[in-house]
Amino acid sequence: MEQAVFAACFFAPCFQYSKIFKAGIDFCGGACYNKGTKGGESSRPYDKEGSTMKHRIITVSREFGSGGRTIAKEVAERLRIPCYDQELIEKVAEESGFAKEYIAEHGEQTGNWLTNAFAAAASYYGPIGRDFVWMAQRKVILELAEKHPCVIVGRCADFILRDRADLLKVFIHADPAFRADRIVRVYGEREDSPEKRIRDKDKRRMAYYRYYTDIDWGVAKNYDICLDSGTIGIDRCADIIFSLF
Repeated sequence: MEQAVFAACFFAPCFQYSKIFKAGIDFCGGACYNKGTKGGESSRPYDKEGSTMKHRIITVSREFGSGGRTIAKEVAERLRIPCYDQELIEKVAEESGFAKEYIAEHGEQTGNWLTNAFAAAASYYGPIGRDFVWMAQRKVILELAEKHPCVIVGRCADFILRDRADLLKVFIHADPAFRADRIVRVYGEREDSPEKRIRDKDKRRMAYYRYYTDIDWGVAKNYDICLDSGTIGIDRCADIIFSLF
């Protein structure tokens, strides 16, 4: 009985806070991440006409194993602009105070906490922690987009920056067989089959995206361009995105 009361008290305010966070109210403070140049390269972004390009942002959402992260990094390198992936995790960790491992695991995918109240209530962070991570993540992404052109991988950045006129929203997908083969080559074998790893990862990303955006993840109409990396090829996907800049 006491456990039931505790769970009810714990989760009632959490869901109220979630509604506030999802509405986009900013409670966090902090600064943005500024990535320096490498090897003496110019800090000015690349422009095909020979001048500094307009302030532009690319967000790359992707199915697990489709090579979206690789494509994003390749595009950023060609354009000589930052690509925020692991760097974003580090910045959100600084902003929120949560461990980088927690951000990496829960910053763009959800687990079973909605269906397992007692397990979540007993965890160190709990559901409210995910909401604070969401707000810290949102703040960092908004600040990065204001500061300079960049490529941002995942983490609902396409939704967070949806009102920007200079935003290019990309979704990378591929056939399950292509992705299964690729994750084994890139990440190695695991106890679970590659097919199960793909299903689980995409399901969690989809649930997280839906929860915080009320929009369906991976639906073509929600993006400016969707590319099949299995059919087109990873390098060609990078070529196409680069050509749109």
